[in-house]
Amino acid sequence: MSVLTSVSGFIRNVSGNRNCSAVVAAAGSSQRMDGEDKLFCEICGAPALIHTLRAFEACGCVDEIVVVVRAAHLERVAALCKEYGISKAEKVMTGGASRLESVINGVFAVSDKARYIAIHDGARPCVDLSIIEKTLTAAIKFHAAAPAVPVTSTLKRADRGVVIETVEREGVFEIQTPQIFDAGLIKAALTKARKKSIEVTDDCMAAELIGTPVHITEGSGHNIKITTKDDLTIAEAILRSRVR
Repeated sequence: MSVLTSVSGFIRNVSGNRNCSAVVAAAGSSQRMDGEDKLFCEICGAPALIHTLRAFEACGCVDEIVVVVRAAHLERVAALCKEYGISKAEKVMTGGASRLESVINGVFAVSDKARYIAIHDGARPCVDLSIIEKTLTAAIKFHAAAPAVPVTSTLKRADRGVVIETVEREGVFEIQTPQIFDAGLIKAALTKARKKSIEVTDDCMAAELIGTPVHITEGSGHNIKITTKDDLTIAEAILRSRVR
């Protein structure tokens, strides 16, 4: 299903039942970064992807990290994990032609003992332990959970550059990651999405396809996704503020 490289020298053997495995989706094309790959852009002295991985490395409830990257980046990411001591990154593997295929590759590569799977955007380097732990707690209780922040801006729907209506923002949320699910549930949901050729925009949408309600937990305005170069400046300010 995918090309897999062993991250020798820092793969650790974990005994007992795994609680949660994390799949970090990092196979995007960085189309809006003017030719740079956002995952390798330096923030506070380390690549953005390393800050993302450090959050899961530090989380006691996460036993394993599977990193899904573009084929050209397999060796580079494996080397970075070793350099920065990301000992939980037991697998670095190639993604697919779409985000759905990439996530499926990662999800089906986690340990068979994983009861829960957290799926996180590699380009969200400012995620913190509180968000991960709150979302996992909700996933254990409700089977599917995701952090979110309420939309505060006025929303407009437009057609050909002309506003046609104002969208009611009451009850509207911006969904973030990690999105955490019962392992069997998300495997079935993603498989169904692929079978029906539905290109889901996030993993909650796959859960919704099989009728699973997703519980919303408290996200953070700091849990931004790097999309443009301006976001790098914001992420650096957020991470530096935590050090202070």
